Amino acid sequence: MVESSSPALLRRWIALNLKQLRQEAGKDRSEVMQRLDLSRAQVGHLETATRLPSRPVLEILLDFYGKPDRLPDFLRIVEAAKKGKNWWDQLSGAVPPWFDLYLGLESGAAEISTFEAYLIPGLLQTRDYAEAVVRGDPDFTDEEVQRIVDVRMRRQRILDRDADPVRLWALIDELVLYRERGNSQVMAEQIDHLIKLSERRRIDLQILPRKAGAHLAQQGGSFSLLKFPTDWVGDPGVVYEEVLLGGRYHEDPEEIALYDRAITRLQALAETQE
Repeated sequence: MVESSSPALLRRWIALNLKQLRQEAGKDRSEVMQRLDLSRAQVGHLETATRLPSRPVLEILLDFYGKPDRLPDFLRIVEAAKKGKNWWDQLSGAVPPWFDLYLGLESGAAEISTFEAYLIPGLLQTRDYAEAVVRGDPDFTDEEVQRIVDVRMRRQRILDRDADPVRLWALIDELVLYRERGNSQVMAEQIDHLIKLSERRRIDLQILPRKAGAHLAQQGGSFSLLKFPTDWVGDPGVVYEEVLLGGRYHEDPEEIALYDRAITRLQALAETQE
């Protein structure tokens, strides 16, 4: 259940549910601003997981939305979010601030669909391949490289967890297989690893051939679409894109629907697993 999730995921649950309850009650943000005597930005922070609501704020909001009986649930989850620890916290300096949220969301995702135009997806990388990728930044020390690679290897445990391992659908541009990282041995081991992973029941792996032609994702680049357990009613999911300056998150349902269509089109254009 959500109480056992990462603090980032718990914050998302709180923010999403507060927004849904407001909308179901037919209230807009200006009405909430007046009721709480807060600025528009402060109210927005409550619905974007930027800050956790206090007990007095929750009491007022839930009563305002006609759901005072939900208070115990919210208080329990807010407390869990405050006390929760992320497994990557002990790897100091290995996770940039903009990636912290993604790790929390990834750890709680039920399904991940990802398209990679430049690299093997992080969840499918061997350690040697991952190290070769990280060493692409010459400013990292050997110690920093190892910490970053440790995080990437630890992330892959969501594929093996006992309770509901994540459902992964990975689409990889064919040119990624020819773009050498490390040396030929590293690449051979990486491709062999992909073949073995593709045999798992909850992993689908497809290669987008060079002859595939135009597609929706061609104007952007790599991205991941994360969807969450069905008991998270009304959650449209999250799209994550990584760029040179950091990470971008898309949560608007219309934007997510566009990426969903892009994934569907890529699946149709890609070669079958066989």
